[in-house]
Amino acid sequence: MGPAGTLPGSPGTTDAQPGPAGTLAGSPGTTDAQLGPAGTLSGSPGTTDALYERLARFVGRPAATRGLGKDPVNLPMIRHWCEAMGDAHPAYRGPEAVAPPTMLQAWTMGGLSGHTGRSSAYEELFALLDGAGYTSVVATDCEQEYLRPLRPGDEITFDTVIESVSARKTTKLGSGHFVTTRTDVRAGGELAGTHRFRILKYAPPARPPQASVPPAGPPKASAPAARRPRPVINRDNAGFWEGVAAHRLLIQRCGECAALRFPWLPGCADCGSREWDTVEASGAGTVFSYVVMHHPPFPAFTVSDHAADAAGPYAVGLIELAEGVRMISNVVGVPYDEVRIGMPVRLEFLRADEELELPVFRAGGEG
Repeated sequence: MGPAGTLPGSPGTTDAQPGPAGTLAGSPGTTDAQLGPAGTLSGSPGTTDALYERLARFVGRPAATRGLGKDPVNLPMIRHWCEAMGDAHPAYRGPEAVAPPTMLQAWTMGGLSGHTGRSSAYEELFALLDGAGYTSVVATDCEQEYLRPLRPGDEITFDTVIESVSARKTTKLGSGHFVTTRTDVRAGGELAGTHRFRILKYAPPARPPQASVPPAGPPKASAPAARRPRPVINRDNAGFWEGVAAHRLLIQRCGECAALRFPWLPGCADCGSREWDTVEASGAGTVFSYVVMHHPPFPAFTVSDHAADAAGPYAVGLIELAEGVRMISNVVGVPYDEVRIGMPVRLEFLRADEELELPVFRAGGEG
């Protein structure tokens, strides 16, 4: 969604606004499952070889047939997508425009009203997993293959098949099964691309009961505080981190066309010039988008000054600075569930540990 970097935030399970899904520990090719008595896979609510045999019968069955895109490929949707993603590539504008390849799934989505043509196989598969105790679901990853560009006016059709159901896997979220669907997307009857989408249907591990009485004996020494990962500093971004150390948020400015850019790059994306200087950000901004990080838990990324959030989820925002560029950072000053798109924020610098300071944004500043 935004610039890469090692500012606060980590890949994992999120409540995305709009948000993309990340890969969780325990992909379909890996497992730490152990066989228990009578062939039952350990750590799983009622999963047996017989259950997996039933799940495997769904492989190859259609999940949707002869689906029809609700709208032809069109310039307004392309424009909205590019604005949300901050993609100003000229190929996506004008009379000869093509759609960004990563919009492939967008043309097949049914919205709130859904699609007709969905088969019962997918619902039957989910009901079987639910009945076995795998009642939670999280998206893990997707793969796309692009075979031809999509252009305004293309009518989209698609078919979706259940491509695979994994054996039971153990992940940090819990034990479950990965289910992969493959959607073949066609434009005018011609295959334009494929979209594989993988989810994990899992049973969350039971939480241990909390002790009502503190244990007897002398208090144990507290564990050392978790440290954030160190940013990768190189010749292309060293000036940015020097600015942070001086409590200045510096933005690159092209020496030829004066376009501002963030994150720092060796050349201008607009004109290609390698000449640049910097301007200092005013510190005002707004939340352009955000995610709430739930998993994996990592104490080093707790930045909220609200006690209730000390060990819980936290908000990572895509912040649009007053200067027009966007950057990823934490939103502080309000509970994670009160962060909103359009919320004004103000830059401040967080002392993460004795060696590291990071720019974060406090809610309530004048945007």
